[in-house]
Amino acid sequence: MIPMEPRNRTSALEFILLGLSETPEQETLLFSLFLCMYVVMAMGNLSIILAISSDSHLHTPMYFFLANLSLVDFGLATNTVPKMLVNIQIRSKSISYACCLTQMYFFHFFGIVDSVLIAMMAYDRFVAICHPLHYTTIMSPRLCGLLAGSPWVFSYFISLTHILLMARLVFCGNNELPHYFCDLTPLLRLSCTDTSVNKIFVLIVAGLVIATPFICILASYARIIVAIMKVPSAGGRKKAFSTCSSHLSVVALLYGTTIGVYLCPSSVRTAVKEKASAVMYTTVTPMLNPFIYSLRNRDLKGALRKLVNRKITSSS
Repeated sequence: MIPMEPRNRTSALEFILLGLSETPEQETLLFSLFLCMYVVMAMGNLSIILAISSDSHLHTPMYFFLANLSLVDFGLATNTVPKMLVNIQIRSKSISYACCLTQMYFFHFFGIVDSVLIAMMAYDRFVAICHPLHYTTIMSPRLCGLLAGSPWVFSYFISLTHILLMARLVFCGNNELPHYFCDLTPLLRLSCTDTSVNKIFVLIVAGLVIATPFICILASYARIIVAIMKVPSAGGRKKAFSTCSSHLSVVALLYGTTIGVYLCPSSVRTAVKEKASAVMYTTVTPMLNPFIYSLRNRDLKGALRKLVNRKITSSS
């Protein structure tokens, strides 16, 4: 690629996604692995959405947020994994400039909604455990709609701003992206223009959608733990902890990887670490979430069984 005039800088521009491996034998193994992971992820999250929507007993704030989370996880994985699988299958690693920006937009869009939504779920657990008598009053349908809908609107504007800031950059010289999808940080390294505004905006957004929700979650669970320890019976404490353990597992998986990518100094980040973290929060976490929530939830397991039995009955 050669330097272009500002008015033509986005014409006929493409990037080369180097992927997770450049060895054909390893790519074949990765194709099979990620295809299986994606199928499991899609079936798990879509099943949870169908089970919650079809069972009136699950039309509560907690399951409403969980259905939204499953939808976001499905979108996050679908935005990245199928493109990688197609690239491996057709032996082509190129992606156009327009497709790259589109993929980056939806990656940030679903990622931001995911992070904020998990914080909303922590608030729901806080109200349920610390204020059980006022739970139905506080978590009204109007408030639940506002808490679940605001991350989508907020994410739309933040993601759009990311793309507008990226569109002003010029990419010249090396166009090889050491990643399997168009992520923001590796792309900024390829730009031959000043990216200081982009980097400042990345830090601001990371503080708003990663650090702030994470701190709110920690504060919520600190209050939750204090409230649980005041429960007189051991059985009551165990039941209260069990309702939070699934959500805490998701928090550890998501924030443990995103903080390492977007809030750690660039001197300690490498392309390998960034790709490994990206696999965790774009594929592994969305795949595990249905199992984490359903295996420890009797009501959800019952709804899934009803859904499966209904499908078997209708097919026969």
